[in-house]
Amino acid sequence: MYVASEQRYDRAVYNRCGRSGIKLPAISLGLWHNFAGVDVYENSRAMLLRAFDLGITHFDLANNYGPPPGSAETTFGRVMAQDLAPYRDELMISSKAGYGMWAGPYGEWGSRKYLVASLDQSLKRMGLDYVDIFYSHRPDPETPLEETMGALDFIVRSGRALYAGISNYSPEQTRRAAEILEDLGTPCLIHQPSYSMSNRWVEDGLLDVLEEKGIGAICFSPLAQGLLTGKYLGGDIPEGSRASKPHGFLRPSHVTDEKLAKVRKLKVIADARGQTMAQLALAWVLRHPAVTSALIGASRISQIEDCVAAADNLSFGDEELQAIETILRDDA
Repeated sequence: MYVASEQRYDRAVYNRCGRSGIKLPAISLGLWHNFAGVDVYENSRAMLLRAFDLGITHFDLANNYGPPPGSAETTFGRVMAQDLAPYRDELMISSKAGYGMWAGPYGEWGSRKYLVASLDQSLKRMGLDYVDIFYSHRPDPETPLEETMGALDFIVRSGRALYAGISNYSPEQTRRAAEILEDLGTPCLIHQPSYSMSNRWVEDGLLDVLEEKGIGAICFSPLAQGLLTGKYLGGDIPEGSRASKPHGFLRPSHVTDEKLAKVRKLKVIADARGQTMAQLALAWVLRHPAVTSALIGASRISQIEDCVAAADNLSFGDEELQAIETILRDDA
């Protein structure tokens, strides 16, 4: 029987989420990849338990995480029932809905019908009475924002979730969504955008809106699907890596000489800081005061251990930041 480590909170770093009462671990674990029905259950279970032993209290899911869709939640539900149920009140568990999940006109996007039905299905798969955070996974260009935010308000008031969040919303959409939720009496707790050294769109207004509205940020793909870990510096595509998978978001064509040249330069800075490349990339994302947590993925325990250690050195000197900026903005 699993018994959590008594030292799980000794080294972990937690950050306040916006102006809420919630703190999230600096490093959170996402179940987007490697926790599905096609993956080895015992490896998925081992990663979840090791993450909790290292102080990761936040596990991030979505209805469509798989393949097949929904199977990551099923896997998590098995681990909850088998191991983590005694620790439920120590955990922040999130799920989302917005992408295609089932056939017909009610199986995706942002209608009240879809969001509520999807969360009910997610709760059954995970064996939970509620999730801590429920997100609108993406804005819906056809459903009024008032309906989508009204659904989040209903979900919180009905006890299906404790907090509401949004993901992939632009600065303007985020501001409007936050205003609607505020008027309804269910504040927007958190936004989940993509953000990394190679994907900086959030710096063009979104982070400013989040700070202004007191909304936290948990950034997904902070390692650019593994490109910022240094695993591709050998020149080959490692077997089992994201780029080696035929239907992944990172394709071999994305692993360019130009990108690898930047990673090599960044690794020199990481080495000088006594960090791995992944740790540098995570610390850099977390440097911004609006960022609450960096959301990592993993395929094995050692990757989680490496990422968690990033929190041991989150401070940057001005010269370090300038050197990083020079590398990132170098188009040569």
